Amino acid sequence: MGRPRALVAVVAGAFLLAGCGSGPSQVGAAAIVGDHSVSIDRVQDLINKAVREQPYAQKLASEHKLDQLGRAIVGQLVVHELLTQIAEKEGIAVNYGQVDAQLKSDPLTGPVPADSSNEAQAVSQVVARTRDHREELTDTYLAQALAEKKLPNLSVTFDYTSIGSMPSQDGSEPPQGPAAQKAAYDLARQFAADPAAVAKRITGDAQYEQQLRQQAAQAGQNTDSIPPLTGVGEVQPAAQVPALATTPLFGSPANSVTVFPYPNRAGTWFVGVVRQRVDDRPVATEQAPALDATTKTAIGMRQLQPYADKLGVRVNARYGVWDVVGMSVVANQDTAQGLVLPLGGAAPTQQ
Repeated sequence: MGRPRALVAVVAGAFLLAGCGSGPSQVGAAAIVGDHSVSIDRVQDLINKAVREQPYAQKLASEHKLDQLGRAIVGQLVVHELLTQIAEKEGIAVNYGQVDAQLKSDPLTGPVPADSSNEAQAVSQVVARTRDHREELTDTYLAQALAEKKLPNLSVTFDYTSIGSMPSQDGSEPPQGPAAQKAAYDLARQFAADPAAVAKRITGDAQYEQQLRQQAAQAGQNTDSIPPLTGVGEVQPAAQVPALATTPLFGSPANSVTVFPYPNRAGTWFVGVVRQRVDDRPVATEQAPALDATTKTAIGMRQLQPYADKLGVRVNARYGVWDVVGMSVVANQDTAQGLVLPLGGAAPTQQ
């Protein structure tokens, strides 16, 4: 028992002292969401509790990585504030009977082992287990309820291309890893700065994609198995494309450029321009695929993005910055999961 207490006293205390950058103007706030704040004291209490109770948090403390835990806590508390405020605005009531039924077989009990291999997942699990379990389960309920309410009315019209899957037109292999990310970010910034470049680039990519498909067909390959890599004027109801519905494509306003890792296509980046976003009337769809709980929760979380943009999310610099793509707190904009840029060349919609 002595070791965890020592870690709380020494390492968590050091985390408080690390990084005294200026943040939200409200003294004592780790983050501000609209006119609500998340206090530094609450964040620190959760850090201390995690180090006392969770082996993985103790490992982070011993490795001087409690900043990761702090960011994850602030991120989840920001999401909690958004869900609480939006549920009230949208008239979504919590079925506490359902929440309490889940609580009886509490899925959040038990430690997160110190030898967990997926660091990001382990940190998220530590925070979920350290927070009030009823509050955590209520957040999940609200996210799923928000998805159920929004999905029937949500669609976007967009143009897009892909980076990382299609060979370059000079015959070279597509960029991979950090090079693919840089190419995607550079293209997104080009689109934002010069809207006229969008049609030129995507039309050219679409023609090249068609050429590649024709060559594949002539070689006897099945081109139906090749997923589309470009598109102009695509109209997609969210219910028909649940994986994409978890991304900022379905959370960003019209006339914005967004770039993010393409779901289920490892190494590929999606670079798109949202032309229209409809969320206030029923959308005609074919039979929509069934959603698992994880996807439904992620879709609901994505629908927090417009509200976060409207309310404003400010994060104390000691913890990092708000990443609108990841809907989380990250160390800096260079570590964000993607970009959302308004057409016209303004800065990313991160604060």
